Amino acid sequence: MATDVHSPLPRSTTDLFGDPMDDSHSLWLNPSKFSDTEFDPESYISDLRTFVPFDTLRSELRSHLGALKHELVELINRDYADFVSLSTKLVNVESAVVRMRAPLLQIKEKILDFRGSVDSSLAALQSRLKQRTQANETREVLELLLDTFHVVSKVEKLIKELPSVPADWLSGAINSTEKGQISNNISFQHAEGTNIRETQSMLLERIASEMNRLKFYIAHAQDMPFMENMVKRIQHARLLLDTSLGHCFMDGLEHRDANALYNCLRAYAAIDNTTNAEEIFRSTVVAPFMQNIIPHGSPGTVGVSSGDELEQDYERIKQHIKDDCKFLLDISSTENSGLHVFSFLANSILKEVLSTIQKGKPGAFSPGRPTEFLKNYKSSLCFLEYLEGYCPSRPAVAKLREEAVYIEFMRQWNTGVYFSLRFQEIAGALDTALMTTTLVPSQKSSNLEYSQSLVLKQSNSLMDCLRSCWRDDVLLLSCSDKFLRLFLQLLSRYSNWLSVGLSVRKAGNASANSGFEWAVSASPDDFLYIIHDLNRLLEEVCGDYLGHVIGLLKSCPPEVLDLVKQSILRGGDSLKVLQPLVINSIVETLVEKSMEDLRQVRGITATFRMTNKPLPVRHSLYVSGVLRPLKVFLEGERAATYLTSELRKELLQGVAFEITRRYYELASDLVSVARKTESSLQKIRLGAQRRAGASSDVSDNNISDTDKICMQLFLDIQEYGRNLASLGVDAATIPLYRSLWQCVAPSDKQNTISF
Repeated sequence: MATDVHSPLPRSTTDLFGDPMDDSHSLWLNPSKFSDTEFDPESYISDLRTFVPFDTLRSELRSHLGALKHELVELINRDYADFVSLSTKLVNVESAVVRMRAPLLQIKEKILDFRGSVDSSLAALQSRLKQRTQANETREVLELLLDTFHVVSKVEKLIKELPSVPADWLSGAINSTEKGQISNNISFQHAEGTNIRETQSMLLERIASEMNRLKFYIAHAQDMPFMENMVKRIQHARLLLDTSLGHCFMDGLEHRDANALYNCLRAYAAIDNTTNAEEIFRSTVVAPFMQNIIPHGSPGTVGVSSGDELEQDYERIKQHIKDDCKFLLDISSTENSGLHVFSFLANSILKEVLSTIQKGKPGAFSPGRPTEFLKNYKSSLCFLEYLEGYCPSRPAVAKLREEAVYIEFMRQWNTGVYFSLRFQEIAGALDTALMTTTLVPSQKSSNLEYSQSLVLKQSNSLMDCLRSCWRDDVLLLSCSDKFLRLFLQLLSRYSNWLSVGLSVRKAGNASANSGFEWAVSASPDDFLYIIHDLNRLLEEVCGDYLGHVIGLLKSCPPEVLDLVKQSILRGGDSLKVLQPLVINSIVETLVEKSMEDLRQVRGITATFRMTNKPLPVRHSLYVSGVLRPLKVFLEGERAATYLTSELRKELLQGVAFEITRRYYELASDLVSVARKTESSLQKIRLGAQRRAGASSDVSDNNISDTDKICMQLFLDIQEYGRNLASLGVDAATIPLYRSLWQCVAPSDKQNTISF
């Protein structure tokens, strides 16, 4: 039996009493991976260390090593006889190795020789392929240079032929073969009907196509010495082409030769020189009539139009565009012609219009005069819309709007400053009206709509400002969001002015809140004006005004219109919530006036206390004055004019309930004090009788002062109930009146209220 050469590892209790060692390793340790051909110990350990502590990993590997050694010892012990006889079977191994070495060396030598021949053949093949590639590249370059030379020569020849073509064609000196060479196989069966300009333009188009081809060659061989030597010839040819093409294009514009212009435009497009064509058209056709419409440049020039208004100038410009420019615009918008690269609308017409206005009428762009600025802005938008009408498709319109000149033209109109000026004008007018110290009714004016609907000047000013936000001579649709915000701010300013004023009136401290003196000095009749104006403003804002705004913004998406509608309705709600506050102020004012008479209730005690007066049989004089302020208010002219039946009922209820509450508080306090006083006096009287030795059993049949006071109060509240009934208020429906009745009524009338 073999023994383990290494010292045995200490056996744990798990090894002795637990599971076998080969099955005791953790689940995360997979020993089968150790036998993989691509097993990498470092990467395997680094992967395990991401979720297993190093000490645990080391302990587990040591345990696995011990298990392997143990297994090896068991295998040796099991097959020990075979293991010992293994070396005895290896006989004559050295001689076998010597016999096999010679053939192997021969095979190795042959393989090395074959490999050398293959490497030399491969190197030769690669060298030939490289030479072939270089030859092809050289040939391509040579062909490119030859083509370039031929094209340059051809262009020079065509340019030389260009001046002589008209004369030769008119005299018939050039035969049909020469004509075919010049026109590159273009058929001239109808040459007799083709004019000189058209012939020149056709030849120029041919030259332009060759120049475009030459441009391609130059781009692919621009760093070669041959090309550097050809630069002067190419530049000279390009200069001659541009000059000749410019003269031909100007001649075509002068005579309105459609065919010649079409060919010239194709030539410009071929050489990618649209800027020259647009500039020639601007200086030749557009600039003269713009100088005539808006003179500029010369101090002594007398303009046809005066001032900075542009509306009439735009009308004349439109007419000139229709008469002088439409023919070229139609040519450039021909379908499938390739002339869509031109932008005569922007780079010729609009560019010259902008330049002329900046030089001749710079004040037209100034927002310092808002009214004139708005007219010019709207006229300019109409003019741009007119120009867009010449675009053949929607993509063409989008392209026009993306042009740098178009964007620059729109930047000239500083709508932000315009809105700021309008904001100061509109908001300032409302602030001025609200700074007055009194509520001033508006005078009869020529504007019947305002005088019939609103009463106060402050309300009229608010309505004027609200209407100004959406007037045609004020509104800019591009700033409609700002004007909507201004509209809401105006409503908020008016609502805040009114609510703060009512708060100041309630607090009674006007000196600390300058600008709200009107609220302290206002009478109930003045508040009727406010209620009337609030109702009219609410009807106007949520009615016709809302419909007018939605109509102006009808081009907006439905979701935007819905948000605008909700915003305006919320603004109207801010006015609606003010009406109860105003009504409360009227109620408080009327109640305070009524309290001047109602406070005389306190004198009833002095009337009956220690006076031996008989039991009262009629009401007090003060009762008739308690409801007099309310009655005078309701019978007044303003109440009859501006107070609706609903508001009248609400005011009556409010005042009646509040006066009754005050009445109950005074009467209950008065009765309570009287009863306490009588009880004290009774105790004093009884004490005096005991000291005097008189009998205390004698009952007093006289009516007490408290009973007299209660009877007087009972008669008073009966009269008060009758006065309420005359105004249309049933006193029995008021809870505090029933409490007051039960407080002062005799015991036999406690449960029945009757007047």
